[in-house]
Amino acid sequence: MKHILYKTGKIGAVAMALFMTAACSDVLDEQPRSFYEPSFFATEQGVSGGLTSMYAHLRYLYGQAYYFNICETGTDEATYAQTADNNFKDADLSGVGSLTSTSSRSDALWGTAFSNINTASGIIENGANAGIANSLIAEARFFRAFDYFQLVQTFGGVPLDLGAGELKFNTVPSRTSIRNTVPEVYTKAIFPDLLTAVNDLPETGRVTGAATKTLARLYLAKAYLTYAWWLENPNNIPTYPETTRTDPDGHDAKWYFQQAYDVAVTAIENPGPFGLQASYYLVNVATNDRNNEILLYADHTQDSEFYNGASLTYGSGGAPDNFASWMMTWRYTDIRAKNSAGAKMEVVKREAAQALGRPWTRMCPTINVIRDIFKDKTNDSRYDGTFTTAYRANWPKGGVTDEYAFNANGLKIYPGDAALTFLDEEPSTAITYPSGAGDSNIGAGTLPGRADYVVAPSGISRIVYPGLWKIGPYRTDNGTGLGQPNAGSTRPFSVAKFSELYFVAAEAAVKGATVKSGKSARELINVIRARAGKWTWDNNGNKAKVADHSAEMTAATPATITIDYILDERSREYYGEGIRWFDLVRTQTWKARAGSYEICGSAYGDHTSKTYTRTIDNYLYLRPIPQGQLDGMEMTKEEKTAYQNPGY
Repeated sequence: MKHILYKTGKIGAVAMALFMTAACSDVLDEQPRSFYEPSFFATEQGVSGGLTSMYAHLRYLYGQAYYFNICETGTDEATYAQTADNNFKDADLSGVGSLTSTSSRSDALWGTAFSNINTASGIIENGANAGIANSLIAEARFFRAFDYFQLVQTFGGVPLDLGAGELKFNTVPSRTSIRNTVPEVYTKAIFPDLLTAVNDLPETGRVTGAATKTLARLYLAKAYLTYAWWLENPNNIPTYPETTRTDPDGHDAKWYFQQAYDVAVTAIENPGPFGLQASYYLVNVATNDRNNEILLYADHTQDSEFYNGASLTYGSGGAPDNFASWMMTWRYTDIRAKNSAGAKMEVVKREAAQALGRPWTRMCPTINVIRDIFKDKTNDSRYDGTFTTAYRANWPKGGVTDEYAFNANGLKIYPGDAALTFLDEEPSTAITYPSGAGDSNIGAGTLPGRADYVVAPSGISRIVYPGLWKIGPYRTDNGTGLGQPNAGSTRPFSVAKFSELYFVAAEAAVKGATVKSGKSARELINVIRARAGKWTWDNNGNKAKVADHSAEMTAATPATITIDYILDERSREYYGEGIRWFDLVRTQTWKARAGSYEICGSAYGDHTSKTYTRTIDNYLYLRPIPQGQLDGMEMTKEEKTAYQNPGY
């Protein structure tokens, strides 16, 4: 099968009053138009162009660093790092900023999703008359449901009428807007579209990366699961627009949990061409991108700048660049050793390699993540397959000819050796840390007999921390050099994985769904944990490792699975993939799990951890309607106030 290559720019148009003011990080500055030609979707070529644009729109969200930030920073996975600006500090909710209608970067979703929804509606309304197959129209139905699902989770109820009637293609911008309730968004838009998509989409995509029956089933199961939680509302989280938590079709939360379980299990039992990779490493290593575990991704390519959607040599720091990995990449290039003459030299140079990339130091994992979530680093391969913990010397690729350098304890290191290692555990021998930056130039410590500088889990700081290997860049045109480390990543950014079906079914089972034989919550989770115990490569050791710890992993699983345990497992499986905020909001556990965290300071040599407290009020479970939307509507001040989510 051929790959989808997406053209730059959005086809179709947003034809409603969702006029957004451009933030400083935005690249696309769309000019509002008074009229959009509806005949665009009356031809096969027009529909094809509209479908292409719907896949392309994923790049404005997935890999977009500021949207990535709002989905990760402030959760139990990440906090702001040393060079963070207010985009990141505001999201942390720890007293260093304030999340408002102008500072929340959920504006990226609002502005992108509604444009795509309108395009989808144009295809759905006109596709049949243009002679388009139902399977292609089903792709549009999937994406309309996909976008509405993201919106309703983020903002609560959102408009189904963009100016031409509910779920109708709109051709003339409207300056007014009315928000539907959460139940209306689910029952009128998301569920019907996804049910049709499940029925009409093929098992195997028409091209690699296209929507399939399995993908639609995953999102239908996720939507059922999320709506069931909303109906149950165990922690009395407010919704908006205000409405009773009753289902228009008369079903209760239990019914929807059952539907989530049944749909997810059906997808597991009828996978089509999809399935689990043999190891966690193989899911995420760049040389195996677009593997059969990935159901949907925002695609990029290094073969063509046009089809990549961004520069192949220097990243813009804005969508549609894939630059999310920069955010959790610290300045590893500051690591120093000494050459034979005793002068300090840069030993780890900026490289377009998955373990390295372009440093921005905007986000970082907390000590809690390293110490608690990824506690088992021996049997469980997912820590090794998530983070870069060994920073290896690569100075020859930058043209430096020194055979070796003197590193920790005055010992020699050679190219390929670890210059710095983040230890898996607290060592039995105390690390000797310098006061300040020290010889390593980054405040790293030493252990007797080791040539690499080291940092213990308790010494993780806002300026020195394990990088996010999982989504790091990769180029095949590096040769023996450093490649293009300042460009956005040319890798696809994963949006949906087959493995999540097991988590959805397990979560629904914990919530009371009747289970099938062999598919209890524990059994489902153990499929994932067994895979996590199978090593095919030692990532940070940079060497082959064939080991099977699946028995130890499954034996360690509690007899009774809880939601907290599922959330722990979800973090181990999907850390840093831009979905954590949705997990915590869905389960109403955000405050309980992320209300405090530990991290060391922002200066090299600061290894004294401090506990920070977040203020996570209930109203924050909904993001604010972007100020650009409010400013663009011709409504009274009172109407605009009523349109905004309470608390903002």
